[in-house]
Amino acid sequence: MTTEEVIDLLKQKSNAKYLAGMKRFGINDKDALGIPLPELRKIAKGIKTDHALALALWKIKIHEARMLASLIADPKLFTEKQADSWVKDFDSWDVCDQVCGNLLDRTAFAISKAFEYSAAEEEFVKRAGFVLMAEFAVHNKTAPDDVFIAFFPVIEREAWDSRNFVKKAVNWALRQIGKRNNNLRGHAIHAAQRILLQNSKPAKWIASNALNELSSKPSISNN
Repeated sequence: MTTEEVIDLLKQKSNAKYLAGMKRFGINDKDALGIPLPELRKIAKGIKTDHALALALWKIKIHEARMLASLIADPKLFTEKQADSWVKDFDSWDVCDQVCGNLLDRTAFAISKAFEYSAAEEEFVKRAGFVLMAEFAVHNKTAPDDVFIAFFPVIEREAWDSRNFVKKAVNWALRQIGKRNNNLRGHAIHAAQRILLQNSKPAKWIASNALNELSSKPSISNN
């Protein structure tokens, strides 16, 4: 499909009711058409991987076009320069999360970018760092525990950030890593206990929420 054909298709799938409800979920509806993610996934399945088309769609600056771009881009062809450019364009949590979970966490530089972005000042760039940690924990089945243990000091360091989309991502990373296996759960619980001692409101929320989930779960049988 050409870029024009894809944009025409997206406009045909526009859903006024869904668009009206996007703000209720904290989604930036500026330049949005109002297309549910399952519908975008169907479109992506029909297109399959098309890296050139993905790069072209990203430049269109339509909310759903960018989400679709994350679904059809090739992680093996995606460069660090392209990653940095896309991440700087983030203006909504859902685009951030889709790019991280569909694409960035499958690149060769996922780990280094998680560290880099988590130290950024911009809200959605910083969120991307922690979403990357969470998504990498979900999707990469072979990474050793040491990779994730190295994330805990960063999670603890940034637990002070009260911005909603950052603190939720910090919490997500902590919980998701802890759910990977029993060893990492132990490390995550200890990290949460240390975060609790920071005595700031966001740190208390991040730690309490994580401890509530991780401490109540049964042992994970397949370490």
